Amino acid sequence: MTSPFGPLVLIANPRAGRGTADQALPRIERVLTSSNLSYRVVRTTRPGHAGEAARQALRDGERFLVAVGGDGTVHEVVNGMIEDGKPLAPDAVLGVVAAGSGCDLIRSFGLPSDAEQAAAHLAGDQVRPIDVGTVTCADGETRCFVNIAQVGLGAAVVARAAGLRAGRLLGGARYAAAFWLALPGFRPAPVRLDADTHSYAWRAFNVVVANCRFYGGGMQISPNSDPCDRLLDILVMTGPKSDSFATLPKVYKGAHLPHRNIAELRAAQLSVEADPEFPVEADGELLGTTPASFGIIPGAIRLKV
Repeated sequence: MTSPFGPLVLIANPRAGRGTADQALPRIERVLTSSNLSYRVVRTTRPGHAGEAARQALRDGERFLVAVGGDGTVHEVVNGMIEDGKPLAPDAVLGVVAAGSGCDLIRSFGLPSDAEQAAAHLAGDQVRPIDVGTVTCADGETRCFVNIAQVGLGAAVVARAAGLRAGRLLGGARYAAAFWLALPGFRPAPVRLDADTHSYAWRAFNVVVANCRFYGGGMQISPNSDPCDRLLDILVMTGPKSDSFATLPKVYKGAHLPHRNIAELRAAQLSVEADPEFPVEADGELLGTTPASFGIIPGAIRLKV
């Protein structure tokens, strides 16, 4: 017996959450076995392996891919499911079992954060088509993202957080620590945005490009985002960096908007330039630098909900 979408392919990053995903796998497998769900497991061994495994599974005719890990694992699997700006297999389904140091994507859909509960949630046939964002940085490579991208301070925070992985800080605590470490040395700069048919110019320190609502271990940075509306929600932080001290606590509740120093835009196409160049991240992965262009692929992924 198996799912309506066929046997599950669990693509697991055993190093996610400093081994949390690897420890959770036996419990996940027990739940799937007790639910009579057929599955196989792919344990990733290197960066990019999850995307390769997803792509190969779809080419082999498998249709139910489950990312087991954090937002980075989901990011790679989603990139493996998209090819040349469209779904590699339109009937494919993405499941998510959060088992890393952080998986903010699931918060926008009310999916379980407990690995065993999430595994049990993989049964049934309920799916939700969601949009996927695209980003092309200065190097010309295009990547997909399903949750949130940032240009500027947010990407610098991701870079700093990566350097803390060998430390004791985990999850949202690691992100918060990286934020306060990155903030003093980061400088606002002139930023130009072209959003659909409109052009804007500000002095800014961060640009959030959101498909979903949460990032950074539970911060509801874009509370109005709808991952099914074919648009990206764009927040441009134009005030002094000191705004961060007052707004950060409110971000966890999504109560920071509207704000006099945060410009809110919505667009299907966006380009961002900064002088000097800003770093760019998406789904917690550092991708490159500006100039960067963003787009949307409507309904590209069928998410198991």
